[in-house]
Amino acid sequence: MTTSITRSTHTLSLLDGEIVEESDLGSMRRVTADNLPILKNLSIKRVLLNPGAMRTPHWHANADELTYCVSGTALVSILDTGSKFSSFVVTAGQMFHAESGSLHHIENIGDDVAEFIIAFRNERPEDFGFGATLGAFSDAVLGNTYDLPSSDFAKIRRSTTDHKLAARIGDPQIPASAYLGDPHKFDVEAQPPSLNYVSGSARFARDQYWPALKDISMYSLRVTEDGMREPHWHPVTAEMGYVQHGDARMTVMNPDGTLDTWNMTTGDMYFIPRAYPHHIENIGHDDWHFLIFFDQPFPADIGYRASASAYSREVLAAAFDTHLDDLPTFPFTPADPLVVGRLNPVDPR
Repeated sequence: MTTSITRSTHTLSLLDGEIVEESDLGSMRRVTADNLPILKNLSIKRVLLNPGAMRTPHWHANADELTYCVSGTALVSILDTGSKFSSFVVTAGQMFHAESGSLHHIENIGDDVAEFIIAFRNERPEDFGFGATLGAFSDAVLGNTYDLPSSDFAKIRRSTTDHKLAARIGDPQIPASAYLGDPHKFDVEAQPPSLNYVSGSARFARDQYWPALKDISMYSLRVTEDGMREPHWHPVTAEMGYVQHGDARMTVMNPDGTLDTWNMTTGDMYFIPRAYPHHIENIGHDDWHFLIFFDQPFPADIGYRASASAYSREVLAAAFDTHLDDLPTFPFTPADPLVVGRLNPVDPR
């Protein structure tokens, strides 16, 4: 077996990810399959919007979007098929979902930097900016579209280059309804933890609680300094995580029997293909917080604690190629706990 603790094909720093756009207005960085080839069905982006800046109206041709607001206050608008229009405000700890092809924008309406972690349901998402698509059509075509003379469009500077970040001119226009509930929006951090242990907790954004989700979901997972996510695997979903805060160590087993073990810190992301066994352990001095995205609306897992309870000691002894008397006394576990306490010291590097 081969173990690596300094570099892995499963991980990159999103803070140092590919620059999509960067200016005085903010920045956009991403990790896709172009720079992390193991990605499949998922990719990730970090967007920073300075006060008065916006991510201009756009849509994704091949991916649903699931966005977590880390900080700030933003106005989000979404135009779906059937001319269904939504406009709502999101703040730290809240999320929104935009279906593939739906037109949407994010606008910082607060006084502080707004930060977003965005997961896409494709390893190489494709974007179209509404402003850029106007450059694809002639003045006459646009005039006919809007019942205006073509000369009205001759004054507009148009090109097919998308300006992803732009400054707002004037004050933000916020409809009163933007502060009401909306099916595209979900306040994940306001939910009581669906799983709550001494060593950690998990809040779920999945179709069970948020019907808008069709092919993507997210866990907000926190683990204390003496806790760890038990070894487990997800039978039918890949996992893509982002370290919102803290220091952790992850181990993944690959199908050829090799192991990847590496340390992660704030700003790092990782990807685990479906059914690969893995575990995450807190190696810092305070709680860590992970945003974990899945390519299914209701992810499921199988953990090692319940796995040991599923078989007789005779079967386990044969599986581990050991004498029956040498087996430890596994605790009976009918349902996996997700997070367990760490009774033993962290393994040395």
